[in-house]
Amino acid sequence: MFDSIRAELGVPQAFPDDVLDAARTAAADPDVPTGDLTDVAFFTIDPAGSTDLDQAMALDREGAGFRVRYAIADVPAFVAPGGPIDLEARRRGQTLYAPDRRTPLHPPVISEDAASLLPGQVRPAFVWDLRLDGDGELRGADVRRAMVRSVDRLDYDSLQAELDAGRVDERIALLREVGERRIALESARGGASLPMPEQEVELDDGHYVLRWRPPSQVEDWNAQISLLTGMAAADMMLAGQVGILRTMPDPDHRAVARFRRQAVALGARWPAEQAYGDFLRGLDRSNPHHLALIHEATALFRGAGYTPFDGAVPETTGHAAVADQYAHVTAPLRRLVDRFGLVVCEALCRDADVPGWVREALPTLASAMATSDQQAGRLERACTDAVEAAVLAHRVGDTFEAVVVDVDGRADAAKVGEVPDSSTGGVVQLTEPPVLAPVTGDVQLGATLRVRLAAADVDQRRVEFTPA
Repeated sequence: MFDSIRAELGVPQAFPDDVLDAARTAAADPDVPTGDLTDVAFFTIDPAGSTDLDQAMALDREGAGFRVRYAIADVPAFVAPGGPIDLEARRRGQTLYAPDRRTPLHPPVISEDAASLLPGQVRPAFVWDLRLDGDGELRGADVRRAMVRSVDRLDYDSLQAELDAGRVDERIALLREVGERRIALESARGGASLPMPEQEVELDDGHYVLRWRPPSQVEDWNAQISLLTGMAAADMMLAGQVGILRTMPDPDHRAVARFRRQAVALGARWPAEQAYGDFLRGLDRSNPHHLALIHEATALFRGAGYTPFDGAVPETTGHAAVADQYAHVTAPLRRLVDRFGLVVCEALCRDADVPGWVREALPTLASAMATSDQQAGRLERACTDAVEAAVLAHRVGDTFEAVVVDVDGRADAAKVGEVPDSSTGGVVQLTEPPVLAPVTGDVQLGATLRVRLAAADVDQRRVEFTPA
């Protein structure tokens, strides 16, 4: 099933022999840095079982503030510009994920071994040294290449379980302090994140099942370290007038106005003076009306892209959701653009020239990433649709509890300034099994209702409900 989806979407297959040969050679003899930070007790936090580990951190108190050292896998140490690995990575763009396996950006001998920040292994890295004051504000940033050694591999679920049980070691206590301060700063500057329920496909006893993934505080805190680093990287690039930013325009005022009308229609209190980011943070995914608003809020998060520049600061530099300038530099094992951003920032910090191969590549990266982002989204949705149909195939005619999270007629309603509260179809989210699928008939946004499964076709990857 998943093989046919990959073939249909043109997902890359096995690496060519010349790429694998180059990867084995590079893994055996990388271009390692002379700096040595192996005495720093870095640790990683990733999903359980991950082997392509991009980031490791070490947190310390420094006076009234904090010091964050963030080691990022030194992929450029293994990838020769213009060589087979580089050219293949530019073709792929990013690691692609399906329920049965991932299609990596780089050969596994690099991405899951020689360059991965695995525990107990000495690895080359770009080490960000970030100094924060007591409020979590960034007061100084530097990045340099050095050898590092991670001492521990932690995972989100285990850490969250420890937190829930009241057991927290000093490292995670520091991560919580820094993360919570950065979240408060994000709120103050008007940043926003979408608390969308995460639908996951997992293999359980030989069968694929669907689950809603609960939110994790540890993931939120960890994400703030990555955001902090990306913001520091963007500042460096803008000061040096060369680099590539991750940008997103502010929401269109009509989209915000429409979303406000939907909030009123669904009975969610949104004070006029409250920023949309703070409003979104307060939404409760267990409340049907709030859940519908979360899905509708995706209209506020559109237009994200990459903006390369060299020699002059671009007109558009901001990322609306971050509410600041931002660049991708923390996942080079899995995302093409990060490798180039890291080299730019390290060169600027050393007062060195940004290499010509980086400058030449910058104008091409935006389209390469856009293409791979689209492919990644189509692959994820197609695989999930297929599993939804397979899970429900034997239950045609059954009824389920659901929430209407979208309705048809959006465009027409927006034209006349009204909120479409009923339609001839839309989208429902089931609680169990965790399915998101079309519904036909007259439905109302935010309504809780029973729906009947009208169709579940695995070959067409289609599920359809009707009101019961």
